[in-house]
Amino acid sequence: MTSERPRLTWPGKDAALDAARTAPSAILAPCPGEGIDETTTRNRLYEADNLEVLKLLRAEYAGRVKMIYIDPPYNTGSDRLYRDADPHAAWLDRLLPRLVVARDLLRPDGIVFISIDDRELPSLRLLADEVFGEDRRLACFVWKSRQNKENRTTTGVSVDHEYVLCYGPRVRGAVRDAARYTNPDGDRRGAWTSANMVGIATAARRPNLHHRLVDPRTGVDYGCPPMGWRYDRATMARLVAEDRILWPPRPDGRPRRKVFLVELGSKYTGLSSIIGEGVYTRDGARDLDRLFGRRVFPFPKPVALVASLVEQGSTDDDIVLDFYAGSGTTGEAVWTQNLRDGGRRSFVLVQVPEPLSPAMTEQRTAAAFCDECGKPRTLAEITKERLRRASADLRGRHPAFQGDLGFRVYGNQGRDPEVRARAQPPGSREIR
Repeated sequence: MTSERPRLTWPGKDAALDAARTAPSAILAPCPGEGIDETTTRNRLYEADNLEVLKLLRAEYAGRVKMIYIDPPYNTGSDRLYRDADPHAAWLDRLLPRLVVARDLLRPDGIVFISIDDRELPSLRLLADEVFGEDRRLACFVWKSRQNKENRTTTGVSVDHEYVLCYGPRVRGAVRDAARYTNPDGDRRGAWTSANMVGIATAARRPNLHHRLVDPRTGVDYGCPPMGWRYDRATMARLVAEDRILWPPRPDGRPRRKVFLVELGSKYTGLSSIIGEGVYTRDGARDLDRLFGRRVFPFPKPVALVASLVEQGSTDDDIVLDFYAGSGTTGEAVWTQNLRDGGRRSFVLVQVPEPLSPAMTEQRTAAAFCDECGKPRTLAEITKERLRRASADLRGRHPAFQGDLGFRVYGNQGRDPEVRARAQPPGSREIR
C-alpha cells in the first residue's frame, strides 16, 4: 500500500512548470553609471522580469547561492497584483516557476526564507514542500510584525503577525548565553550551569529510567519522580562518580546535573521559532524615512529582521539572492550584517521595473529622485536609489569599514537567440 502526500494542484500548473523549463528570451547588459564602485563590487541588481533573470543566472550561479530570501506579493488587498478571474491560481502560476528555477541556483547546503501571511501560507507551504522537499522544511517562523493592536479591524481580530517559511539542512542557531555559565564552587572543569534530570516517560514505556537515586556520601534517598529520570542506572552512576550531580539539601528536592561550558560542542543553541523580537513593520518604514525623508515604499521589511535571517543563513563570502527585491531591504541587510560580523557576503537582487501602483502614488510614495533624473517612477528606480543612499549612509557612519558597499546594475536589453541558447544549462532539475 502506497501513501500519497498532499499535493497542491490547480488549473494551469503544468503550464507554470513549462514556463520554468523554457529558455530565457531576455538580454541583460550592464548599465554603467547606475551603481556604485561598479568595477570592483560583487553585488548585483538586475532590473528585469525575475523569471527571465533567474533563467539567465543559471549559467553563472547554478549551485552557488547559499541563501535565498524573498518577500513575494501576499496576494491580498492592495498587494493583489494578479487580478484575473482566479487571483489565487494566478499567484501560484507566477510563483511556481520562479521557485523551481531558483532551486537550481542553490548550493546543496543552501537555505531558503520566504515571507508570507496567513492567507497564502497553506498553499505556499505545499508548493515549497514540492519544490524544495518536505524533508528540508526546517521551520515556519513567526514574526510579531505589529507592535500595537489594530483598532480599525472589521472582524474584531487584530492580525499582528506574519510568517517566514524556511527550507534547508540547518540554520546557524542562536548564540549561547555564556553568562549563564559560572563556577561558584571552583570546579576544575570550569564554568557550568545546572540542568534538569527529570524524565518524561512513564514506567510502562521506559522502565529502565524509573529507579531510586541515592547520594552515596549522605545516604539521602531522593526517590524517583513520577515520570522517572532522564538517565538509566548505569549513566546515573557514571555522573555520580564524576561528581556531576548537584545534590539538594532536602530529601524532597530534585538533584540536577552540571553541564560544563567547555564540553559543549557548539557556541550556538536552538533558534526560537519566534523571530524578530522587538522589530516591527513600522521599523521598516523608519529605515526608508531615514534615507529618503519621506515614505517611498509601502510596508518594507525592516533591515534588522532581514539581517537576522542573513546571519542565520549565510556567512563569510556567501551569495544571498532576493528576486523580489522591492525597496532593496535585502541588499542593505547584507551590508549591515557584513559590518556586524566582518563577513564578505555579496547579494544578487532582482526587481522588475514596473510602474508604481496608483495606490502608491496616491499615498505620496513616489520619490523625488524620479523627478530629478527624469526616469519613470518604477519600483526598480526605488530599489536602486535606496541602495545608493544606504551605501552612502553606511560609509558615513562606518568610515573605517573596508568591505564592499557597491553594486552593479544590469538591465534588459532585448531578445537574442544566442543568449537564450547559452543561458539554458544542461541537466536543469525538474520538479517531481
